[in-house]
Amino acid sequence: MKNKDVKNLSIYLALSFGMTWLIFFAAIINGFRWDGNNLDMESFVALGMLMPLIAHVFTRMITREGFQLTGEDSMMLGIDLKNKKWIIYLFAIFIPYIYQELGNVLLILVVPKSFSSNTENLLLFQNKPYLIPFIAISGAVVASFAALGEEVGWRGYMMPKLIKIMGLNKAIVVGGIIWGLWHAPLTCIGHNFGTEYPGFPYVGILLMCCFCIFVGSILTFVTVKTKSIWPATFLHAVNNSPSTILDKMLDTDVITDSLNIFSYWLISFIPTIIVALVVMVILNKKAKVTK
Repeated sequence: MKNKDVKNLSIYLALSFGMTWLIFFAAIINGFRWDGNNLDMESFVALGMLMPLIAHVFTRMITREGFQLTGEDSMMLGIDLKNKKWIIYLFAIFIPYIYQELGNVLLILVVPKSFSSNTENLLLFQNKPYLIPFIAISGAVVASFAALGEEVGWRGYMMPKLIKIMGLNKAIVVGGIIWGLWHAPLTCIGHNFGTEYPGFPYVGILLMCCFCIFVGSILTFVTVKTKSIWPATFLHAVNNSPSTILDKMLDTDVITDSLNIFSYWLISFIPTIIVALVVMVILNKKAKVTK
């Protein structure tokens, strides 16, 4: 059975990486570089995020695994809010905002002069900063189609296979590394950490793998708890759309002048790491109980 899972997973990864990297490298060859405001590049990224979903569908066609929406070895597209599972959905939507905002708090504590209540972005909200997280979260949930493309593939196909093959903990690490490497072309053009740091782009790829291990554990947690990829989709979407109150009050130029990219990333990511470790403890306790 494991050999079959390895074979099927290999087909999925070949398709997912092959189709996605073809799109990403086509954009790079055509001169696209990430500057945060390039709509054409953002379109390519959004298209690339849909490739894991398409790879999942093609893999099931090739392997004849079927397209059941719920149950064992399914695409996990069902929604079940019974037995308080709705709490996991709320957790998935709000936890990214919380750990990102706490990361900003840590940055302000380390670099106090980076805080300002008179930034241009904040003034756009007409002195109503409390609207920022609600706008960010609602907008991210509505626009989560791109995140759905990734989660149908990674959490809907890759992770269940990896967990069967090697167990939960190893699957989290290996799955995170695979997911991080999948982002490598984007990291090479500055999408994740820019380009001005020592060891570019290899250190950036390594950091992205670490990021994907920790965030991937949270995404796996909400998927395992609900047997659905929808909570992971919402969490992924909100996580990719940071627009917290303190985001609008931070002068990133001051931070980058005071901290290198590694310190910046580590400090802001500490709350995410803590959440990831907590959910891993919970998942492992559940695994022990069910043995």
